[in-house]
Amino acid sequence: MSTISTSDYRSVYHFSPKEKWMNDPNGMVFFKGEYHLFYQHHPFGTTWGPMHWGHAVTKDFLNWEELSVALAPDEHGMIFSGSAVVDWNNTSGFFDGEPGLVAIFTHHLEVPNDHPIQRQSLAYSKDSGRTWVKYEGNPVLEHESFVDFRDPKVFWHEQTEEWIMIIACGQTVCLYHSPNLKDWTFGSEFGAGIGSHDGVWECPDLFPLAVDGDSGKEKWVMLVSIGADPAFKEGSRTQYFTGEFDGMVFVPDEASHTVRWLDHGRDNYAGVSWSDIPAEDGRRLFMGWMSNWMYANQTPTEDYRGAMTIARELTLETRDGEVMLVQYPARELEQARKPVLSLQNVSIRQVSEQLNALQLVNYEIDAEWPSASSVQFVLRSGADHETLVGLDAAQGEVYVDRSRSGIINFHEHFLGRHTAGLKAVSGNQRLRIFVDHSSVEVFANDGEAVITDLIYPDADSIGIAVHAEQNDMIFNSLHIYEISPIQAKGQSK
Repeated sequence: MSTISTSDYRSVYHFSPKEKWMNDPNGMVFFKGEYHLFYQHHPFGTTWGPMHWGHAVTKDFLNWEELSVALAPDEHGMIFSGSAVVDWNNTSGFFDGEPGLVAIFTHHLEVPNDHPIQRQSLAYSKDSGRTWVKYEGNPVLEHESFVDFRDPKVFWHEQTEEWIMIIACGQTVCLYHSPNLKDWTFGSEFGAGIGSHDGVWECPDLFPLAVDGDSGKEKWVMLVSIGADPAFKEGSRTQYFTGEFDGMVFVPDEASHTVRWLDHGRDNYAGVSWSDIPAEDGRRLFMGWMSNWMYANQTPTEDYRGAMTIARELTLETRDGEVMLVQYPARELEQARKPVLSLQNVSIRQVSEQLNALQLVNYEIDAEWPSASSVQFVLRSGADHETLVGLDAAQGEVYVDRSRSGIINFHEHFLGRHTAGLKAVSGNQRLRIFVDHSSVEVFANDGEAVITDLIYPDADSIGIAVHAEQNDMIFNSLHIYEISPIQAKGQSK
């Protein structure tokens, strides 16, 4: 086994807690110039344990200020996943004159000799999330029969002028509505006979997106994560549906009857979108937990476990006649770029010569080349380790192969080659690859397919190489940027 120090695994531009355990992102909300990220947190251990809500804020998705624990277990149980919203009009009655933040989360209560009880509760903050008061009327929603009843995602629905909650209910999701966040009425249930049921349904989200940027053509997008089942080596992952929503019922479109994955790697789970992004911004911003329940408790770090993906912009776009969910790296990441290499209309041989001189750990590759050519990048390479990222034009797929990526023996299903199919293109192929100390995120053909994978290479595995089937292949362009956020005083990774 490698003797690499754990500090070598700490991401440079991905959020991770300063110490101890982290999993699902929670309560993601934008308020008064800050993006809030709450997260499932065990502040006393580096494996899953009694869940709290950890808390961090950022203004650029690069520099993070880690704050004190926001919510801790109480007489109602642990603090499981949930969401947060800005109560602009004081529908809850928690605020006087000024808008404030309301967190909606699952209380998980262990019951001796019986199954746990999961109920939904509220907390509110009058000081931009720095301190929280739990609602004295908790819990506000419970269910008589669902054992798994958790992960509420809440949003304001303009058409019906009510709050909507989508919540995971075992193998389905349920939709509720409320005028005040306290009193909830059942609307409908979705999920029977559609989608993947390879694991328990978790961490749903529901939001509208314009199709091809046309506000007159809108679809609703539902995200549903599914937990790891030992019978399926893929472990935990996230699917999505598209359709219509009227404030009560979600009606899937025809395309949703085929299972569609948000990410084709192994390490993007439980992701949801930020609430209350200003209308003048207009983006739907997403972030996921960069791990997999199959091996999350066993990854080879010591003082901390868990990191988040980079922030991503979600859009609906028509590709080859099909409306699909497309992901772009959040544009803020470009602020941290430091140009290393910039080439135009250059041969594969010339590119190889340039790459041989580079040694990098945290960086982005942005490459374009003619669609008929297959290209493979060799990343984080050294004497014993390498991660392969490529696009196979003949097979029409993008792939990440982490079979020799570093430490892989902590779980039998960690090693492997992960692929995603691509639509046929007549112009250029494009890969944007984000590499950090312990991760690779690949965006193929402008976000049509995404693969997110953890890697644990030795510290000296910092080489880069590229191969192509045709020796005379010409890259239209190839740019490499080191990504190094500028840390402000008082901020931490």
